[in-house]
Amino acid sequence: MPPKKVGQRVDRESSIEKTEEYEEFLKELAAYHEKRGTSMENEPKVETQHIDLLKLYKRVIAEGGYDLVSDTKKKPLMWRKIADELLPGIKNLAGAAFLVKRAYYYNLVAYEISTHWGKEPPPKEVVEDVTAKGGDVMSRTLDNYPNSAVKEKSMANGHSSDNEDNAKDNHDDGEPGSVRSTRGLRQAPPQRVLFQPDTTAPRQTRNQGQHTSQTPASPSPAYANTTPMTLATYEPQQQLPLTLKPVTTPANNAEYYRLKRKQEQEAQASHVAKKHRGLMLPGTGFIGPNIYVRAQLALQSGLPDEEEYALHHLVKISHERGDKYRFDQFAGLAEALVNKLLQVTSLFYDLEWDISYDEVSGPRTLDALNGTPDLLQKLQSAVPLDTAHSVETTEFRQALGRITEAGLVIRNMVMLDENAQYISRLPLLRDYFCIVLNLQPHPALVELQYYALETIEQLTKHYDLDATDLLYETLLAQLESNDRGRIVTSLRAIARLGMTYEENKRLELVPLEVVQKLPDWMMLPDEELRSACLDFLFQYTSIADNVETLALDADVQNLVKQLSDLLLYNAKKEVPKTPKPRPSEPHYDSESSAHVPRLCQDVIESLMQFAEPDRSSRWLRMCFEMDPDSEMTQIHLWQSYQATFVKYSQTHQNLIAGEFIKNVSNTFTGASAQVANSKYVIKGIRPRKIALDVDGKELVKCCWRTNPTDVVPQEHIAIFAMESGKECGEFFSNGPKVWEHILSSHLKVPKKAPVTANGDAPQPPQSTSKVAAFDFAAADSSLSYSCKWSSCPRQISGEHSLPVELALLARHINTHLPDSGPLAEQRRQNQHNSKEVEDSVPSNRVWHRTMADERNDAAGLPLGSALVLRNIAQKAHPAEEDEQPPRDGEDDETAVAMPEAPVPASAELMKKIFDPIREKLFFAMAHNPTLKDHLTAVLCAISNGGG
Repeated sequence: MPPKKVGQRVDRESSIEKTEEYEEFLKELAAYHEKRGTSMENEPKVETQHIDLLKLYKRVIAEGGYDLVSDTKKKPLMWRKIADELLPGIKNLAGAAFLVKRAYYYNLVAYEISTHWGKEPPPKEVVEDVTAKGGDVMSRTLDNYPNSAVKEKSMANGHSSDNEDNAKDNHDDGEPGSVRSTRGLRQAPPQRVLFQPDTTAPRQTRNQGQHTSQTPASPSPAYANTTPMTLATYEPQQQLPLTLKPVTTPANNAEYYRLKRKQEQEAQASHVAKKHRGLMLPGTGFIGPNIYVRAQLALQSGLPDEEEYALHHLVKISHERGDKYRFDQFAGLAEALVNKLLQVTSLFYDLEWDISYDEVSGPRTLDALNGTPDLLQKLQSAVPLDTAHSVETTEFRQALGRITEAGLVIRNMVMLDENAQYISRLPLLRDYFCIVLNLQPHPALVELQYYALETIEQLTKHYDLDATDLLYETLLAQLESNDRGRIVTSLRAIARLGMTYEENKRLELVPLEVVQKLPDWMMLPDEELRSACLDFLFQYTSIADNVETLALDADVQNLVKQLSDLLLYNAKKEVPKTPKPRPSEPHYDSESSAHVPRLCQDVIESLMQFAEPDRSSRWLRMCFEMDPDSEMTQIHLWQSYQATFVKYSQTHQNLIAGEFIKNVSNTFTGASAQVANSKYVIKGIRPRKIALDVDGKELVKCCWRTNPTDVVPQEHIAIFAMESGKECGEFFSNGPKVWEHILSSHLKVPKKAPVTANGDAPQPPQSTSKVAAFDFAAADSSLSYSCKWSSCPRQISGEHSLPVELALLARHINTHLPDSGPLAEQRRQNQHNSKEVEDSVPSNRVWHRTMADERNDAAGLPLGSALVLRNIAQKAHPAEEDEQPPRDGEDDETAVAMPEAPVPASAELMKKIFDPIREKLFFAMAHNPTLKDHLTAVLCAISNGGG
């Protein structure tokens, strides 16, 4: 090896091991590409490492070929795994995987189909001439592949297959009817020659004409013999004097010509009036076309004054009539605006674009049919103008002002979706976006660039962009700016890419610096920036590869914490209230005392501690209330009093009838004894619907429907006669007493025997606040048991034994009884002290309601945070291949034989991410009714992932 010279540049050695097998493989591959008519790259480079095509080919063939490796459902993340093996220590693994796939696609995919599979590969127009997006290469044809370069070229030239076949029959020599002539100028028609009569022919006489028509060959012999005689006898005619007539001229008769000219003008005006009747001709009051057409024509003229007039009115029209002003109604308007926008390049570079609708050639040409792929190279090769100084000329300011107004017009008009769909089909507009956002920084460009970004935001949902598209790369570059407006608008524009095209949701090759900045941006108290970040993250986290990058290379714990804090963003606290219905007025029958509240034995015993007449006054206040319009008979009131205390008449003396009636008037100041319709009545009182206890608290009524013999004691049957199916109606001090009363009196369930301690003496009985124990096993099995509380339809199911069914029925009866806790007692006391009967009853739960739309669905930052958390929880733990069920058309053996996809996040990582926010998620789900369904999905995804 010769020694190296001093200062000589030393190339870095390739990392590929060039063996004899490797050299033979490259020779064979180069010969294949030369035969196919395509080019190849021997050593593709990713960052500082080279790709060994031989190792790459063997590795892909081992995995089943290019189509199977590119199938993300069957082999997810396989390209990333291959890139990690071939390029160890690579920094951006996601980007390297795409470049490895691209290197294989352009260099080895056709060779694989021919050599390994022994099939004819598709034409290069649908393989090497198109991008590496997607898979299923072996089944591509010129007919079924929509991105075929042949089809695009045919559509761009405007020729169909029939026209091309007809053009083959002609010579491409520029003659009329050839293909070349149809694409050039038409041939000039032949020069026309005016008719010139032959003036050299001799004039024939009438006789000569007759002879000629009869004998055209030669003159008659007789005529030849008479010619000398005619000449000898010819005498000329005598000349007559000429008669002169005066000629009228403007000199001798000017009035004649004036009148004649007036008559001609009147005749012409009359003719025009008949022909154009009802039309306003120029000069007769016609003001011309409307402002829409005038503005468009003025813009297309290219004159600065006319452009200024047109753009001034177009800005106003697009702002005020944007919902009615449409591009498809004014042909050429969109193209004129885009051509005006492209003039911004000439203000900063010595470059004026040439718009081409044919073949693109030259450093100043833009492809108006397909877009210009090398746009940035052409822009960078141009000579920049000196615009760094802050002084602007008048021409520069006026020209940039007209361009800015054109950008504002398009920005206003694309707010209408019909206009957005129309203008999104113009490739020149996408070239303009890339130009204006890649120009050298200048303060005068800020407004125009903002208009461009806002326009892109409305159009990106109509664009199908791959990871190598110049516009996509330009939008990602805006995220590295320090301008908040650029970042917010660019995030929203990128997030809208996946609204229409599912493939755009992948958001590939996003710079790692941008991903790492997202948690920091979420911490800023900027609602608009947070909303844009959530829109971007929702699309970004919908792909498992992106979630893996986020979990491994970004501060995902901080991001998840910020998202959990936003679940209750601007939540409004609300205490739900249950409206208390107004009690219906009962119908009282003065002929019956069955409507008088009946007190239970415990309540009556509490009254017996008072002496008369205090006892009867307390009983009256417990069971009656004042009502000036009501009355009841004295006998029925007296019988109710007697029936209540008849059991204790032996030990406690009751009042006589007269004294009791007087005590009624003493208890209720408005009540009085009267005689009405031959009946003795008490006017001014009526029975209470809900009886009160001694302290004035409402008692609990037993609403069990039963027969009179099942409920009413023997001594009460005569007074409180009840029909079958009527409510029990007995009042108790609390719910447990009612429950005990139902089990013992209505269901006939016996109580358990008292339990003794060491067999000596029975234990003391339970307090009245506790429910006594019942022996459900000793219940009568011959009876039928069901819930007869009011209109409850509950029946025993019969699935269990009778004791179990009775225990379940006893638990069900508790649901009809009021709560006896301290909070429930406080609520009843507050309700009792309230003047308004319709006041709502406050609840113990406090709702935290967040933003909702007009359909009462979740919206705003809380919804975006919940959706991003759901994506992270679902995509961070993809199920292993052997746990997934076989797909349609795939047997179990094939599913088992397939290699397992790598699991990017383990259960420990899931716990590390979601354990710190678990309590926040449960609290938000329990207290935010707007987001409860979305948060349930998040918690289910976390649970399925082992978090």
